[in-house]
Amino acid sequence: MSLVTLELPMETAQLVPQRVIDLLTDGSSRIDQFIQEHKDNPAVSFVPSDYELVYRALNRLHNGSGLLPGNAFCEWGSGLGVIACLAAIIGYDSVGIEIDQRLVTASQSLARDHRINVELVHGSFVPEGHSAPDNLGDSHIMTIDDGRAAYDEIGLDPDDFDCVFAYPWPGDDELIASIFDQHAARGAVLVTFHGQDGIMARRKR
Repeated sequence: MSLVTLELPMETAQLVPQRVIDLLTDGSSRIDQFIQEHKDNPAVSFVPSDYELVYRALNRLHNGSGLLPGNAFCEWGSGLGVIACLAAIIGYDSVGIEIDQRLVTASQSLARDHRINVELVHGSFVPEGHSAPDNLGDSHIMTIDDGRAAYDEIGLDPDDFDCVFAYPWPGDDELIASIFDQHAARGAVLVTFHGQDGIMARRKR
């Protein structure tokens, strides 16, 4: 695998803009409401990230780090769209891909209400024809899901993105990294959230 871990120091003392605070507050409320409304039929593998931490990481990458080859961003498994919206606020050309249509509809409403220019689409972030390496065993069951890949709809391929964010389901980090390694462009950066272990950033050589 040709991914190199990057040092990503973050300025935790930096003030978070009010627009971001408003989005996070509203997003958290809508997530709680979504979970309550769909408790009898929950969205599979939908677990919110630490949004402020992810915001700081994406902001650090975008503003003056020199680590990204360009401005195109994609969130793999965008859920209610909070992180894809945060990326758009920061200044990325942002896309979110989500397999659950209910979450796509909710995320589009969130973006519209906050007047955020972001593309949120229904489908799988796993490219057509991708097969997981044999050595990953069955750990990928939550990530390799039935569904049409979303790339035709957005008119972009995985290697068109300079930065990709994902929150891997437990045991799926190797799979996420292998998808990125196989399909992303050289120089692109994968940012992943790992719960209490925080953020990891890796570049494809």
